[in-house]
Order: sequence, then structure tokens, then C-alpha cells
Amino acid sequence: MIVTHGLTKSFGSFLAVDGVDLDVREGDRYGFLGPNGSGKTTVIRMLLGLVYATSGEIEILGERMPARAARVLPQVGALIEGPSAYPHLSGRANLRLIDASGPGGRRTRAARIGAALDQVGLGGIDGRAVGKYSLGMRQRLGLAAALLRKPRLLILDEPANGLDPRGIRELRDLLAGLSAAGTTIFLSSHQLNEVEQLCSRVGVVDRGKLVLQDDLARLQAPTGRVLVRSPEPDRVAAALDGQVRNRDGDALLVDAADAAALNARLVGAGIPVTEIGAERRSLEDLVLSLTTASADRVDRVPRAEPPGPGTASDTGPGPGTKQEEAAHDQG
Repeated sequence: MIVTHGLTKSFGSFLAVDGVDLDVREGDRYGFLGPNGSGKTTVIRMLLGLVYATSGEIEILGERMPARAARVLPQVGALIEGPSAYPHLSGRANLRLIDASGPGGRRTRAARIGAALDQVGLGGIDGRAVGKYSLGMRQRLGLAAALLRKPRLLILDEPANGLDPRGIRELRDLLAGLSAAGTTIFLSSHQLNEVEQLCSRVGVVDRGKLVLQDDLARLQAPTGRVLVRSPEPDRVAAALDGQVRNRDGDALLVDAADAAALNARLVGAGIPVTEIGAERRSLEDLVLSLTTASADRVDRVPRAEPPGPGTASDTGPGPGTKQEEAAHDQG
């Protein structure tokens, strides 16, 4: 559904996207992850023809982009960098304008708009102007616009922005339902817990490079270690001497492949166990291990102390300098 080869984008001397090779397959629920400033939104804008690539190739739905945009984009729904709308018009009026710009009959327009609003939880919306909507309502309206034409591919950039916990849950259920009905979903989000619950594959970018792309189930396969919690951690450590990899309070990380067998061994020794299970890496751990700090972080740089009296800057080279060593060698 989405394939890129060597996708690169430079803004002057700044390399924003560096040779990205995406592989999003039909039916995927693909999570596109990375810190702020890593190039995610730039990649998405290039996919949709909103920004031209400096180099590389893009295919969407088997067609080259942006050359075939007129054929591709009517089959793609997108919500990028927050929804935009005419603030003085109502939500329905905005959707009528969007619907009129694409294929679809005028007679069925009201039905399409009504169905999209129902999907995102705005079916009972009144005629107030969008400028009076809450952030969450505007986000829902933008998602409704993306769903107007029942897209084969849905590209979303931070779709949960502004939604409360219940709204986020509703969004997850909606996307899962769309996926089950055959829509391929490409989702950029910082909500790693939601990505973990929804997505089947992930790609991680850092400083413009794609540093990981794989099935989430494979990435979160058991590590070969078991996490054990017990009110008697000392006894656990003694019974499993040499197998305990790490200990934190009542939690012990044990080298063992079979949690059930380990549990039977501990219980058989009369050691109480309150929790036991195979260790799996969380998506948060994976992302943090592969990425650097966000581009929006600006740390204080320690100011250098002014040189004191008798330092090299005042008196010339001091003991141990290359100049002194050279003089000693020559002497």
C-alpha cells in the first residue's frame, strides 16, 4: 500500500529525511513512531504530495506519487497536523465543501456526511460554527472528513490529539473496526500505549532515518527471562542462585524460558509467588532504546569558568603540555 525507496528531503543544508524505505502492506495497522523533529510529518507530507521529495521514490496503492496523485488521493483519507476548517461555518457545511471537491453524487452527499459524523461521534452535532468547537470536536470533525469516501488507505498524524481518555478509546475501536473491514491504517502517534494495543507493525524514525521496521509481535516476543515477584525475594534469589539477572525490591528477573516450570519449582520449595510471567519488551522500551532526544529539547550548556591566575592562558604552557614535553625531549 505504501512503498518508498531512498526517500530523502533536505531543507537547504538541513537533512530532514534520510533515505527512508517504508513497506506498509495491505491490511496493516502500521504505527509510525519517533521523537519530535525526527521527520515523521515530513515523510507523511511527501507521501501525500504536499511536499516534494529531494530524492527517492514513492508508491501508494501501486501508483507512483506524486505523478499519479489524481488517481491515488481519492482512495486515501488523511488527517495531518491537526484538522483545518472554515471557522465561521458549521461542521456539516465544512464537510459539504470537502465532499463537493471529490467524486460522489450530490444526491448521496448528506448520507455520506451523516455516516462519517456518526462514525466519529458527532452525529448529533448542531449548527454552531467550527470556531466554537472544542479541540476534541475539531479533531473528530477532521477524522470525519478523512472518512467521507470510505478510503482504502487512512493516513493519520496524531489523531488522538485533544481527545479525552474515553475519546481515545472510541478512536481505537473505530480504527480497529475500519481495519477489520479492509482499510489499511498508517498512524503516526506519541500515544505508545494506543499504538501497542492497535498496531500490527511499527516503523521507528530517528533524526530522519528509519531505524526499525518490523511486526510488533516479533519485537515483543519473550526475551527468555521471567519476571518473578515474591514477598520473600531473598529466598527466591537463594533458590535460583546464578539465574537471577536483576533484582529490584520484591521483583527479580530470572534467566528461564518456562514461567510455569519456574513457578512450580518455587512453589514446590515453599516460596510464595505473587506474580510471574515471561518478560516482554514494551513498545516504550523499544522506542527509547532506538531514539535520541526530541528536537524540541534545549538543554543549558554549562558556561566555561574563566581561567584563574597561573593557568596556561595567562602564563603559557604549564607542566605536562606538548610544548614542555617537546622541549624535554630535545634537551
